Amino acid sequence: MIKTPERSKSDASKEFAFNAHDFDRVRDLIYKKAGISLADSKQEMVYSRLARRLRATGISSFSEYLDNLECQQSGAEWEAFTNALTTNLTSFFREEHHFPILAEHIAKRKGPINIWCSASSTGEEPYSIAMTVCEAFGTLKPPAHIVATDIDTNVLATASRGVYGIDRIEKLSDERARKFFLKGKGEQEGLVRVRQELRDLITFKQLNLLADSWPLNTEFDAIFCRNVMIYFDKPTQGKILKKFLPLMKQDALLFAGHSENFLYVSDDFKLKGKTVYELASAHVANVRAGSRHPHKG
Repeated sequence: MIKTPERSKSDASKEFAFNAHDFDRVRDLIYKKAGISLADSKQEMVYSRLARRLRATGISSFSEYLDNLECQQSGAEWEAFTNALTTNLTSFFREEHHFPILAEHIAKRKGPINIWCSASSTGEEPYSIAMTVCEAFGTLKPPAHIVATDIDTNVLATASRGVYGIDRIEKLSDERARKFFLKGKGEQEGLVRVRQELRDLITFKQLNLLADSWPLNTEFDAIFCRNVMIYFDKPTQGKILKKFLPLMKQDALLFAGHSENFLYVSDDFKLKGKTVYELASAHVANVRAGSRHPHKG
């Protein structure tokens, strides 16, 4: 076993010793597991989040904790490790300019609408998509289905419940708040619950974008992959974008985050609007036809 170096003066106040070697091991493990590329500046964040796991497991050193992870390869603690290092910043109708584009895109379509939200976090994004779909069709029961996935099981549980502090919807219009949310009373005062009709439009499931196969067998009219690619390096981004192709209808839209630019990563897409992409050319359709649904789970 590698001997743990003594603490530096800057680490003297820390509950657990945490050195550069520990940080490098964490970075290597989370990259292999989830494709997340941690910058040098994230060392304090990593310490803070994983120190909670050491306390929870009763382990007294990072080296022992990481040794145990490597021996397990999978299981509950791997899940907790991944959840701890996943950043989940979201809000209802975040990057609001995307939703009128989505509404226009789906309003002219016939038949069932299928949308994938690939980084659903605590649910605000897929519920915003669901509200947009309902408004586009003028009903709480539109011909649509939304698949909402995330690698973090904790945030998926929150998303599935659909219960939020009332402050989370304070920026919504009064009309949307009344139409899509129910206010809690008594012990539930100060909370709101997403209406059941909205929740019925969404299937939440765990999915790792780095997995060899995805449990999806649908062609989507739109895919939301917003503010998640920034955590991956460019080769990983390219692999994920390539795997989107057979899951997109020929005129499907791909929505990216405000700081993400897929044009530098892939020539399979072209820009349609502000951080909104569509398939680039006929050759992509041929690629899709030749690899139809290779990602079934």
